[in-house]
Amino acid sequence: MSVHQSSNIKRITTHILQEMKLRGEKISMLTAYDFSMAGIIDAAGIDIILVGDSASNVMAGYETTLPITLDQMIYHATSVVRAVKRAFVVVDIPFGSYQGNSSEALRSAIRIMKESGAHAIKVEGGAEIKESVTRILSAGVPVMGHLGLTPQSIYKFGTYTVRAREEAEAKKLLEDAKLLEECGCFAIVLEKIPASLAKLVAESVQIPVIGIGAGPDVDGQVLVVHDMLGITQEFKPRFLRQYADLRSIMTKAVQDYIDDVKAKEFPKDSESY
Repeated sequence: MSVHQSSNIKRITTHILQEMKLRGEKISMLTAYDFSMAGIIDAAGIDIILVGDSASNVMAGYETTLPITLDQMIYHATSVVRAVKRAFVVVDIPFGSYQGNSSEALRSAIRIMKESGAHAIKVEGGAEIKESVTRILSAGVPVMGHLGLTPQSIYKFGTYTVRAREEAEAKKLLEDAKLLEECGCFAIVLEKIPASLAKLVAESVQIPVIGIGAGPDVDGQVLVVHDMLGITQEFKPRFLRQYADLRSIMTKAVQDYIDDVKAKEFPKDSESY
């Protein structure tokens, strides 16, 4: 529905995202890491494209998001931005490029914005990264927060289980969400937390709250596009709805091509010069 309602919009902005929350229109968000995929999902009408550090997993084959570098994130972001005409493009600042040093955080954010042409950056954490968030925002760079399960801290947590089930962690998450809003973040991602807590957060802040494994009562949803399209099939958490089985379709296409080459059925005269 949002595609038709917003068909006259040339570019999604933070202001438009805020208006969407105010009128109760859900925000759609997917990841993309390359020109071709970004062009497809942008043309389909997605509101936000996240150039996620999940590229470390789905594009490079690493077990976690930690190995991907700032240069690699800028490469992926630049490829995505070239394809996008409508969506708002957010880029993850990778692990080690903003934690504990606000000056480095600002340099990382500025590099992403200047070299890729993206529209905003995303960081994981709350009070512990307040100084970095404030420093980035002071330069006029829009910041999206990320709370709950924060994959860059996987070795600290030791598990990908649901976060903030206990009262103390839930209280801190709500406080961190309010803090990020007060700092000036334009939106927050909540990952893998109880739906009731996510609903409370969305009702407690005025900025959009995007969920992934955070239930239906937030302002929008995000998924990794390779998971949603069934290209990667090993990762099947409860929150993932698989909208296609592209791995099977692609596998059959490759097998048909191999068969035709082996059988001398490709190329035919009509496919030759």
